[in-house]
Amino acid sequence: MPDRLPFDHLDEHLARAAWSRLAEPDDRAANRLVATLGAGPALDWLLHANRGLFPAVPAQPPRGDWRTAVARWTPRLADLDPRRELDVIARRGGDLILPGSPAWPAGLDELGESAPMCLWVIGARDPATLAASSVALVGSRASTAYGERVTTDLAMGMADKSITVVSGGAYGIDAAAHRATLSVHGPALAVMAGGLDRYYPNGNSQLLAQVAATGAVVAEVPPGTAPMRTRFLSRNRLIAALARATVVVEAAWRSGALSTAAKAAELLRPVGAVPGPVTSAASAGCHRLLRESDAICVTDAAEVAELVQPVGTALPEEPVVAAGLLDDLDPEQARVLDALPARGEAVFGAVVRSAGLDEVSVRAALGFLELAGRVTRDGSGWRRVRVRRG
Repeated sequence: MPDRLPFDHLDEHLARAAWSRLAEPDDRAANRLVATLGAGPALDWLLHANRGLFPAVPAQPPRGDWRTAVARWTPRLADLDPRRELDVIARRGGDLILPGSPAWPAGLDELGESAPMCLWVIGARDPATLAASSVALVGSRASTAYGERVTTDLAMGMADKSITVVSGGAYGIDAAAHRATLSVHGPALAVMAGGLDRYYPNGNSQLLAQVAATGAVVAEVPPGTAPMRTRFLSRNRLIAALARATVVVEAAWRSGALSTAAKAAELLRPVGAVPGPVTSAASAGCHRLLRESDAICVTDAAEVAELVQPVGTALPEEPVVAAGLLDDLDPEQARVLDALPARGEAVFGAVVRSAGLDEVSVRAALGFLELAGRVTRDGSGWRRVRVRRG
């Protein structure tokens, strides 16, 4: 294993590109190390750890210990040189986008320690602009004619409203969403599970090239990375975070699209589901969402558009909450109660982000609201208690 790296690892672009190769997607230990030390110094730390020296880190990894994490990363130190991947992406007309860049979609930051190190991008438009007003249309690869027809109608309706359609580029519902969007020159954003040196699946490579020509194709992993199954599941969290709302058009009982919906709900983003024939196994996952979660039944483009509140739109003139809901509460308690979804539950971290308060204030407010019978704790989540008035 090398004692030094063959590139300027204190350069932020090179360092984050290197970490996107070293760590698998959603490696929270890597994110915590980089957040604590910085991307370049974290590489220095890793080189020392590789020699058996473990400099002190003012933070513990989310799971396990630092030695376990180092054991995951060090095998990829051999021949590590992100300049090769940057050359590949540049030859394909792409770029590397870092957190904090104007082109970086703000929604990704809501993933916290699950946020990507960087985004590898090929496209005519920057991801931040595309994601500002967007909806994810996702579903099964084994789609039916019904599912594809509904997807086409929804995608074309979103294009008419200049709402970006976000999807994963796979066969089935994803491909139908991208194809319909392009057919009416709408904005499209595709999120890949593998590197952008070649689009996957190969059968959709021309379609994805067309998405890149008018919108953007993005990945969190560098060129040369194979699209393994675990990376598809990790990729779904990016789709949920990039889009302002997620709609599952057609999905079987255990479809991977349900993980996208679950992550969107965790991020307090609206989730919609399209009902299908009750006899169709291809729609069982959508029916499951409607029955077991707070997903909203959507049947046309107008209903999907209601889920999306584009960044920069004016607030409604009428209050969102019912009259009297926030009476008798101090400002912080009112903000915390207002931050909870009208239906369903939210984990503590999501409430903190939504309320815009510090953790201590949110915890105190939730404690008061619980004692007052206004909220209840349900496992790791919090939900409102419906109060009858009058």
